[in-house]
Amino acid sequence: MRTHRSAAKSATAFRTISEVSTELDVPQHVLRFWESRFPQLRPLKRGGGRRYYRPEDVELLRRIQSLLYLEGYTIKGVQRLLKEGLTDSGEPLDTVETSGIDEADEPAEQAIEPTDAPDIELPSAAAGAEAPPSPTLPEAARREIEDVLEELKILRSMLAKAADSAE
Repeated sequence: MRTHRSAAKSATAFRTISEVSTELDVPQHVLRFWESRFPQLRPLKRGGGRRYYRPEDVELLRRIQSLLYLEGYTIKGVQRLLKEGLTDSGEPLDTVETSGIDEADEPAEQAIEPTDAPDIELPSAAAGAEAPPSPTLPEAARREIEDVLEELKILRSMLAKAADSAE
């Protein structure tokens, strides 16, 4: 009987997507999605497209995971942080300096507070009733919504492809 022995691998050994998925507790499809979104992440691909992650790839995935899941950044926000090299300094993530990043890239819980949302009165259902003018969103909120919409469209496409291949 074969047993799983990931502890036996050296720290410099390459890891398969299955091993990285287990180690980071992130589904494999999410790792592949991140690969499509972060050009800095380039695992080696062998015959049949099998991925092999170097130790530096696994460390980058750990940083991405932490920024997205623990710090609350959006995909766009993490892309900008990585592009500017703000997380490549070797500092722990909780001490990464974020000054100079616009508010769309700040953690989601700080981007827009519910109390900042304008009160919107729904238009009357009566025929001929005019709708009140639509309030304008702050630019940062609009960008955040557009980013989320883009991610949802990508996920919808991925789900449709998976459903088609399952049939």
